[in-house]
Amino acid sequence: MKIRPVNKAGLTDTELATAWQVASLLLGYPDEELLGRLPLLRRAVASLPPPVAEPLGRVLDHLDAAPPRELAADYVATFDHRKRCCLYLTYYAYGDTRKRGMALVRFKQAYQAAGLDLDEGELPDHLAVVLEFAATGDLAQGRRLLLEHRAGLELLRLSLTESGSPWKAVLDAVTATLPPLTGRGEEAVARLIAEGPPEEEVGLAPYGADATAMGPVFLPDPAIGGRS
Repeated sequence: MKIRPVNKAGLTDTELATAWQVASLLLGYPDEELLGRLPLLRRAVASLPPPVAEPLGRVLDHLDAAPPRELAADYVATFDHRKRCCLYLTYYAYGDTRKRGMALVRFKQAYQAAGLDLDEGELPDHLAVVLEFAATGDLAQGRRLLLEHRAGLELLRLSLTESGSPWKAVLDAVTATLPPLTGRGEEAVARLIAEGPPEEEVGLAPYGADATAMGPVFLPDPAIGGRS
């Protein structure tokens, strides 16, 4: 008998893949390509249970309603200029320390084991990339990566909530696909809030990348219309 991973929303594997790919795309830069896919994303979201569909629907409504220039400026101000709204998961656990470099290697190895390679210069821990890998590459390994960085995900969600960001709803949806935080996880989040990521400025070559250019980089499920 197959044992399904526990998630708060009770999603099936197919629903998980759909939710993660939609969330991945919605965390990408709101360019013309993404905005043109909103009707397709709405159809995908309509197939999901309310705990995931409702927050994703709020983001879609915002992307439909706001002027494109405003969306672009808000995205950059949120994810590029606020350290606690960083979309790179290993930053929360390791900051810019040498340990972060090894953590990035583990992400890359997980992708290679699934037969997937990142584009040159892409950082493998970008949340949009991890979600697309989980959706289209290896559901179990993608979920493992998300759970290993659960505290960072929660700090990102809380930071987006505090700033009133519309992208907070994407993190609400992603959180609903994962098990609830345990006492140990809550303690890790509290430490991050109090202390922030570790500090030790080092280079991350060969992983240098422009955050505004990051996005899903694996071959998508054509039914959902992800990016190639």
